[in-house]
Amino acid sequence: MPKPVLRHKRILAAAVVFGALASPLALHAQTAAHSAGKGGMDHSAAAGKMDMKAMMKENNEKMAAIPMTGNADVDFAQMMRIHHQGAIDMAESELRDGKDPQMLKMAKDIISAQKKEIAVLDAFLARSGKAATGSAK
Repeated sequence: MPKPVLRHKRILAAAVVFGALASPLALHAQTAAHSAGKGGMDHSAAAGKMDMKAMMKENNEKMAAIPMTGNADVDFAQMMRIHHQGAIDMAESELRDGKDPQMLKMAKDIISAQKKEIAVLDAFLARSGKAATGSAK
């Protein structure tokens, strides 16, 4: 198989993995908001209130802006770093605005786990000569 085709397949595979990881998180967050009695997402959320759609859009734009290197490991690490930071941002929003004890605990667990994984991704990117990019902050 020619190398450019293999590279495109790897990029497509990374996109599929991201979609598979991001979609359940977004769905879970929207479902949690509905279950907590919020009546679904208010896309015109007041300042300081959680707006999952805007968070997802912002992270998708950040990932789309990162140029692919052709190195599947580096591309994966760069995309996952953005994805993980987005999960932290969503979880922090849940801690600020959420009420359900189970969802609040999940948000704390997500923050803890994702920060550890970001540290691993950052270390890999540094070893690979790539600066960590894609902070959602």
